[in-house]
Amino acid sequence: MTLFTPMLRASPLTEIFSDENTLQGMLDFEAALAQACAQCGVIPASAVNAISGQCQATKLNSEALAQAAAGAGNLAIPLVKQLTANVKQQDEQAARYVHWGATSQDVIDTGLVLQLRTAFDASELLLGQLIDVLAAQVQQNRHSVMPGRTWMQHALPITFGLKLAGTLDALLRWQQRLYELKPRVLVLQFGGAAGTLASLKDQGIPVAQVLANILALNPSDTPWHSQRDRLIEAATWFSGVSSTLGKFANDFSLLMQTEVAEVGEPVAEGRGGSSTMPHKRNPVSCAAILTATMRIPGMMATLYASQNQQHERALGGWQAEWETLPQLVMLTGGVMQTTLELLTGMQVNTAKMRTNLDITHGLIMAESVTLALAKFIGKQAAHHLVEQLCHRALDENQPLATLLAQHPDVSAHLSTTQIEHLLDPQHAIGSNDHFINQVLARATQQTRRVK
Repeated sequence: MTLFTPMLRASPLTEIFSDENTLQGMLDFEAALAQACAQCGVIPASAVNAISGQCQATKLNSEALAQAAAGAGNLAIPLVKQLTANVKQQDEQAARYVHWGATSQDVIDTGLVLQLRTAFDASELLLGQLIDVLAAQVQQNRHSVMPGRTWMQHALPITFGLKLAGTLDALLRWQQRLYELKPRVLVLQFGGAAGTLASLKDQGIPVAQVLANILALNPSDTPWHSQRDRLIEAATWFSGVSSTLGKFANDFSLLMQTEVAEVGEPVAEGRGGSSTMPHKRNPVSCAAILTATMRIPGMMATLYASQNQQHERALGGWQAEWETLPQLVMLTGGVMQTTLELLTGMQVNTAKMRTNLDITHGLIMAESVTLALAKFIGKQAAHHLVEQLCHRALDENQPLATLLAQHPDVSAHLSTTQIEHLLDPQHAIGSNDHFINQVLARATQQTRRVK
């Protein structure tokens, strides 16, 4: 369904999982297998070039391969058949040694791991760009005071910079997790028919070690044909990143509501319009991000269900991964790319943020008055008094400052100037700068380490 690719999967990660690259990953395994077997004396060295020379996806008939896979049960069987036939046309003897000692799952799983490695590299680059842009926006908006919202209601003032810093903080953790998981996930799959490499006799382990070196993958302590925790860890990383960015997009879209209007998506010709209403400016980037993040949990459920694999080689569970994991990765790539564009060109309306702070006539700052008054009359009494005045401010549509200044139990302890100061949101952002400084410092530290 390529019509939706620009909307939902427009990132470098999509091409990584193209049909051609899927086949090429499997062929890279076959070429490396021939080389490893030759180095260990299992097959003649003369067979390597003939086999490797045909390990190019463009030399396969992908349509015929796909049709044959329906009957064979997987892509590797017809791939090996076509590869063998192509090698045979060049060197009949070399064709005897294609796919020596391996099983179909070795080919498919290792090919997938090679694709995941490329996807991790592309994701690392995208994530680094997201972190850089987000850090700049945090710094720029660190003093943009706005209403904090809990239970969808005004709570206490925060800054837009702190709100963005929360997303940055999470992305920095996902960046760290990526460094940690790659050695565990980027592992060779090579076990032969039942995970014993019996067909290679005493050369099974030497061939596996050389094969891992050629492909620049870590060797595995045991074949993992039916132990799929590595792929779940990879999927969880992509799903987690998309969830973090989905939370950001959800908040951003709420802040774009007409009545709120504190932020806006980048402005461009034809962007966010309506087919019937000329005034509309829809949060189309947020919609694309949320579309993906709504689909990904279902994909994760499939991958978790597929962990239940029978004995040494699976029936159904393994096969369920083939489309699900790449789709999840591609959707996450789209989320990352779209978020990057959103962050780069987003609009921030600080004037509207300030206006929205004043909607409740000072009620958002009631807590600061309570705490100041509590020093004189106690916490419970101060809370009860300020709460009553808040209710009056709402009922009578009066500024809270006026009612506070007029009440003798307040004016006896707090002057009009003090009340105005306490009700100024700019003076009520607590440890805002400390939290922002911590996150920005860690972003700088991690960025230097990456570069």
